[in-house]
Amino acid sequence: MDQAGALIVGQEHWTHKGDVKLFLWEKRASALPCRGTIIFVHGSSMASTPAFDLPLPGNPDASLMEWFAHRGFDTWCVDLEGYGRSSKHRDINCDIANGADDLAAATDYIRQTRGTQKFLMYGSSSGGLRAAKFAERHPGRVSRLALDAFVWTGRGSPTLAARTKKLPQWLAANRRKIDRAFVQSIFTRDHGGGAEQSVIDAYADAILALDDSVPTGTYVDMCSKLPVVDPAKLDVPVLIMRGEFDGIASTEDLLDFYARLPHPDKQFALMPGIAHNSTKQINYRIAYHILLSFFTQPEPIYRS
Repeated sequence: MDQAGALIVGQEHWTHKGDVKLFLWEKRASALPCRGTIIFVHGSSMASTPAFDLPLPGNPDASLMEWFAHRGFDTWCVDLEGYGRSSKHRDINCDIANGADDLAAATDYIRQTRGTQKFLMYGSSSGGLRAAKFAERHPGRVSRLALDAFVWTGRGSPTLAARTKKLPQWLAANRRKIDRAFVQSIFTRDHGGGAEQSVIDAYADAILALDDSVPTGTYVDMCSKLPVVDPAKLDVPVLIMRGEFDGIASTEDLLDFYARLPHPDKQFALMPGIAHNSTKQINYRIAYHILLSFFTQPEPIYRS
């Protein structure tokens, strides 16, 4: 069976972190040899399946998970605590460190279920911070780490400068309301016109079907506690993906982070015509291509 015609199978899984139930979603083509296992880590304002497995009529490539499954990858995402189908009962704001705890529980489960020892990992926005924090703690579990819409210190970020004005509001509650207008603002706050309205509408439908509020912890961390990741501790191959118009971080901030990464296998990709949330933009195929190239890069034969 060729890759394009491979049958993609979706399967839900559940695991626990103490008394917290975590929902995991897997998509793979069982007839294709596995090229690696990817974990996709969502951002601050949506659960995992809207972010990474969004079906759009007439666009078979809309689902990032399905696109990679067709290319032989076992793909996973997890609703972090406080989001989607996962537990929301604890009186906490689910910060970056807590998300890294969730990824530890998720990888424990996948290692036991599938025998996978090392993972390809992609995190978007605060999902990148969670994935990077996990890689700091568990470098032996990460083969390659892709950080999209990432931020390090917040220096020069217009998005965080505006968001910090509401810090007292985020500190006062563990959850914040989201609605259709909020989802729309993700695509217009930096640069309008980079995403199709039909995609934004379908994305909002999928997000709001699972949540009408989300935790405040990542907003608190990003507005008052940066940096929360130390690049010197990320001794794994790293890709930084930066949208041309993304206001979450300045290019200078990200290049400073990049320069401090100790592993010789590292890349910095500037994506033209893209703002925040690269995989939902009109130019999403650029993000797909960059990510696939990084995840399939051959290992070096010569090492000094």
